[in-house]
Amino acid sequence: MHYRYHDSPVGPLLLAGDEQGLHLLLMEVDSRPWRIGSDWQPARSELDMVCHQLDEYFAGSRRRFELRLALCGTAFQQQVWQALQAIPYGQTCSYSELADAIDRPRAVRAVGAANGANPISIIVPCHRVIGRNGTLTGYAGGLARKQLLLNLEGVLQPQQAALL
Repeated sequence: MHYRYHDSPVGPLLLAGDEQGLHLLLMEVDSRPWRIGSDWQPARSELDMVCHQLDEYFAGSRRRFELRLALCGTAFQQQVWQALQAIPYGQTCSYSELADAIDRPRAVRAVGAANGANPISIIVPCHRVIGRNGTLTGYAGGLARKQLLLNLEGVLQPQQAALL
């Protein structure tokens, strides 16, 4: 596994990946130190494409990431994370709409938990999920970052997305 830090408008990011794809994109939260695996090596050019696409996203010139992802989680989490990637840039959906999208309408809390366990924030856009009443709710990176990301995407007043 290779890792590197990347500066962004939402603060420093930790990226980690290998030949299978990107495994992690973490934000600094509450000054808690990141845990770097003992067998991880600093990246040379291995994560350059991720950094390039993130820079384009933050500059407003990229709306969709084209990266190989190596998401590790339960089958349910994988299903939620796949549905997150179907939420279009600049749009939002509620947790209940996300649960409906994966044909699990009664699993709203489980969807919220899977959303919170997303290991590749920003690229797997968990920030686009809001409360049913349109309020910003829960975000591992903090609500200020969630608002910043939504503002960057032009979501001043949350809009509901039509999920596939």
